[in-house]
Amino acid sequence: MTSQHPTAIRPGQPWLDTSGNRIQAHGGSIIVAEDGRFVWYGENKEFTTAGSPTWHWGVRAYVSDDLINWEDRGLIIPPVLDDPTSPLHPEQMMDRPHILRHPVSGRYVCWLKIMGAVSTQSSTVLEADDLFGPYRIVREGLRPLDMDAGDFDLVTDPTDGKGYYYFERVHSELICADLTTDYTGVTGYYSTHFPQPHPPLVREAPAYFRRNGRHYLITSGTSGYLPNPSEVASADSYHGPWTVLGDIHPSDTTRTSFRSQISSVFRHPGKKDLYIALGDRWRPDLSPEQSDRRELYAARFTGRISHEDFVTALGPALDTTASTQTADYVWLPLRFNGEVPVIEWHDEWSPEDFE
Repeated sequence: MTSQHPTAIRPGQPWLDTSGNRIQAHGGSIIVAEDGRFVWYGENKEFTTAGSPTWHWGVRAYVSDDLINWEDRGLIIPPVLDDPTSPLHPEQMMDRPHILRHPVSGRYVCWLKIMGAVSTQSSTVLEADDLFGPYRIVREGLRPLDMDAGDFDLVTDPTDGKGYYYFERVHSELICADLTTDYTGVTGYYSTHFPQPHPPLVREAPAYFRRNGRHYLITSGTSGYLPNPSEVASADSYHGPWTVLGDIHPSDTTRTSFRSQISSVFRHPGKKDLYIALGDRWRPDLSPEQSDRRELYAARFTGRISHEDFVTALGPALDTTASTQTADYVWLPLRFNGEVPVIEWHDEWSPEDFE
């Protein structure tokens, strides 16, 4: 944005904090602090350049009164630099922090996806007495339900405080697992959804929200940092069964979710019916035509081409070479046709446009 005090959200445009620096809160979510301010937190990618082994530089947070102007509050979970085996080391490939506030203890519980080696993805769980930290690790190397856990979302029921954990069982299906009462683990009760044979068909990046008592999940196809069509499903309960409603971006003729991937959906507590999809445009340098390489993922995971040929064909879009420090954000409001949510493009918009 060109102004230090912008009055609108401009999806896909560089977003600066109140100090004039690029906001670094990728794979992000919003939580309302105890003082009523909005807190946007996510992966800090400020040092993640093309070819760099630095996947992240901790979890960064910003505060705002209007969801437009954001003040940098710094790292709430800093990287661990002196231990290469720590799940918080910049090369251990931490993704998608999600934080819940426990309704009884008041503690903040943060789950992190740790890729490390793609074949052994795991979770790390931290706790803090204050939203802004310090956080302490209480579990690491966690393979919930003895499964490799990929992209995920955390949910708290607003009536009984029960927690749920939606995650991609890597390259397979989506899992809904009940959290333990302290939110730091899973009970063992779970359900399975959206089974698919291979990427890019496998559903990842689950983003949950609830409206009028109905449950919704937005998911993405699986093709690294290349965007995919987003699919939305609805259900009567957390564990489904889920009914697929189709592409939530039906007006996007490129079928790349406006070149983004949604990480979470935030319901504005001060508006009647405002839900905001928080998305990342991981590769703003790629055009929609360049982004559409999903067929390569299908060929790779069905064995039609070798991994070496896959890497060669994919070229600079390969995950490990992406310069995500310049990734942009695509935040858009949801519109509802009855019970069917739709996301349409807006060059700019403001929460003040809504009642």
